[in-house]
Amino acid sequence: MNNANPTPAPVEGSLTWRLSSHPITLLVFLAFRLSALLTYLFGLVLFPNNDVLIFIIIILLLSADFYYCKNIAGRRLVGLRWWNETNGQTGEQTWVFESADPSRTTNATDSRFFWLSMYIVPVLWGALAIVALVMLEFIWLPLVAIALTLCITNTLAFSRCDKFSNANTFASRAFAGSGIAGSLASGMVSRLWSR
Repeated sequence: MNNANPTPAPVEGSLTWRLSSHPITLLVFLAFRLSALLTYLFGLVLFPNNDVLIFIIIILLLSADFYYCKNIAGRRLVGLRWWNETNGQTGEQTWVFESADPSRTTNATDSRFFWLSMYIVPVLWGALAIVALVMLEFIWLPLVAIALTLCITNTLAFSRCDKFSNANTFASRAFAGSGIAGSLASGMVSRLWSR
């Protein structure tokens, strides 16, 4: 007689990479994010006389993380992408946000991993900056500042991109809707175009 209780299947949205729609993308994304932090934490222990080597490795990992997050992971995991364009004549910079089709369903597990990582990693780098200040390790502050700049830039850009995407989804639903909001939206548009 077997009295063992079977383990329940993980629920969508739980932090289990096996539920991901893009497990390889997710694992590479998390590997880049964590490898820079772990190299910073354990690099001095493993290579005590090679500060320059550790600095270079971490910069390369941070650069790879920034690129991969911005161009690949954001697009595949949550359907968001951003970039910065510069007007060649005026020098004015504009941020461009792109989101996937609103009918595309986003995997809750992918989204949860992505957003948790986007907000937790800058907090961890900030804590490491405070530790470097308290320990008077000023030589590591430029590296931590670079890490914070790259992580916060991605976090702010993806947050704005998500807000932009949600606003577009709401507007498209209002225009396509058959309720009061759809009637009001279509009435406003028809009045604008009739003038």
